[in-house]
Order: sequence, then structure tokens, then C-alpha cells
Amino acid sequence: MILPNKAILYQINISQGGVPKRPIELAHISFEGVDGDRQKNQTLHSGTDHALCLYSLECIEALRQEGHSIASGSAGENLTISGLDWSLLKPGDQLRIGDTLQIELTQYAIPCRHNAQWFLNKSYKRISHKLHPGWSRVYAKVLAEGTVQPGDAVFIDVNSPMEIQV
Repeated sequence: MILPNKAILYQINISQGGVPKRPIELAHISFEGVDGDRQKNQTLHSGTDHALCLYSLECIEALRQEGHSIASGSAGENLTISGLDWSLLKPGDQLRIGDTLQIELTQYAIPCRHNAQWFLNKSYKRISHKLHPGWSRVYAKVLAEGTVQPGDAVFIDVNSPMEIQV
């Protein structure tokens, strides 16, 4: 069963390696990740369990309020999501984005030193799950491929382990 909510795909981001990733208007997402995207460090950031990196628009906005210059795509996320309580997401949770894309969160992303440029005093560990739970980017694997665009609805699969707050 899929529970509807007001979450949306805010932005899709790709690069030819490195950060920031730049926005695109439409993307096909396969089991390997977003078509046209690649990572500079294939050892740490590739593989089907790291096919996608997701981040919260609300976390980005809160970080900007703290004085950091981070923006959507800066931290290397492929999908910037708006409208989810990011602090509740955890590995094992499943999401559907748009009509066909289905993903499962696999692990919290470890902050990378290449993101230091977006943080006051180079404090890139501000988005470390270990140090600041609920502020980390999250990796996901693709369960069903699909094409997505900004504005697509994001649904939480209530059969996944995530607890839904009403």
C-alpha cells in the first residue's frame, strides 16, 4: 500500500563527476542511477546500492539559515526531495517517485571533504548522520526503473519499515 503525502521531487541533479551536480528537467533512472550522471570516485560512490543519492530541500534551507552556502545539488545528491520529514527516513524505507520509479534507501551517505566548500569553517561533517542524525544525505537502490521530473509526487510505501506519523 502506498500512502500519499505532499512530498515532491524538487530537483534532479547530475554531473560528469564531482560537485556541484547541476539541475536537469527530465531524467530516466535505471538500476545503475540517473542517465548522464557519473561519480568521480567510482570506488566509494558507485554500485547498485548507491545508484541514487537523495537529500532534503528543507535540510538545505535550514543549513542556509545557519549561514552555509549549500544549494540543491551542491552536496552531490541526484534527487532533492521536498515535503518529507527527513529525520524519520532510514535505510530499508521504500519510496515511489512519479508513476514508475521505486527505490529503497540503503545507507546514510558519509560526508565528503569535497563538500567543505559549502560549509562555514569547512564544517562539512555538519551533514554526518553519526554526528547530526536526520541531516545526512541518503543512498538508494532502484527497485523499478522510471522517468521522473521536478514536481513529481513522492510516495512512501507503508509496507516498508518506515513508521508513518499522522
